Amino acid sequence: MASMIDWDVALSTATRLVKPGPATTREAAAQTVAELRAAAVRAEAYVVEVTGLPVPSATAPVLVVDRPGWVQASLDGFRQVLGPLGDRAAQSLPTGAVSAAVGARVTGAEVGLLLSYLATKVLGQFDPFYPGAPGSSGPGGRLLLVAPNVVAVERELGVVPADFRLWVCLHEETHRVQFTAVPWLRDHLNAQIQQVVDSADLEPGALWQLVSTGVRRLARAARTGEEVSAVDLLQTPEQREVVDRITAVMSLLEGHADVVMDSVGPAVVPTVAEIRRRFTVRRESQGADRLVRRLLGLDAKMRQYRDGARFCRTVIDRVGMAGLNQVWSDPETLPSRAEIARPELWLGRVPAAA
Repeated sequence: MASMIDWDVALSTATRLVKPGPATTREAAAQTVAELRAAAVRAEAYVVEVTGLPVPSATAPVLVVDRPGWVQASLDGFRQVLGPLGDRAAQSLPTGAVSAAVGARVTGAEVGLLLSYLATKVLGQFDPFYPGAPGSSGPGGRLLLVAPNVVAVERELGVVPADFRLWVCLHEETHRVQFTAVPWLRDHLNAQIQQVVDSADLEPGALWQLVSTGVRRLARAARTGEEVSAVDLLQTPEQREVVDRITAVMSLLEGHADVVMDSVGPAVVPTVAEIRRRFTVRRESQGADRLVRRLLGLDAKMRQYRDGARFCRTVIDRVGMAGLNQVWSDPETLPSRAEIARPELWLGRVPAAA
């Protein structure tokens, strides 16, 4: 069965359109890669010390990549996550071989365009769905650090490169510790995503209704300033409950990482306060790409950082880091979206934390 997305077209489009990284010498680039790898090793020790989360010996690998390397890694992840949905859609939409092939190429080009944009923005990310090495007892996953983007942002902000690189690694290493110390977390997220796939109504009439509703919402958002992302437009009412659970988990993960990266203090990152101040201003800046960020859901991701960090700080103030760590006990102790907004609800529901 042909895929609904031509992944080769997606890759070629993204690599052709992605902008090159900042100008640098070969020697400076090699030094950046070496410093990021060393910072990742240092960061893991700090994260374990701050969080108290035990990390198994078989941890996920760290890869320092350029922008095309991030595109390839992201496409690998997209294929794994979106594959089941594409298979169902291909079965539900009976089209001719020629039109299906054309549609797959068009969709592949759209995915490539999206990735060419994101490839210039991402400093690092943890891919929890990357399978572990054959025969490995580790939980899988891999950490990606995008070297040219780190260099571009540290130059833009005018911060100390060594401090900024360690600070970025602290955030991303926290994600690696989260998934390696909490072995059920990856399967839990996979199960939630599978529920969204299983509940998707891919009949032509339903798809048309979804698209037409999305167009109306975009028109209304343009008038009212409502924040609407592509993720919002693809949700049916039946999927929103599951998507809310996924959103709550992602808010927790991102907020937890932000709290950890800022908690190490100037003894570890001497200019941490200045980095945070300048980086926050950059996150909230009004740029020419603000509309693009809103439609792609990137503004929603920024809210996840804020809301999740507020949840974590409130819980830590009340019951300490050990109390917060009760969120990792099992899926039932994860906070809901409402509890992310009102941490006292979670504190009242989870006796061990209180």
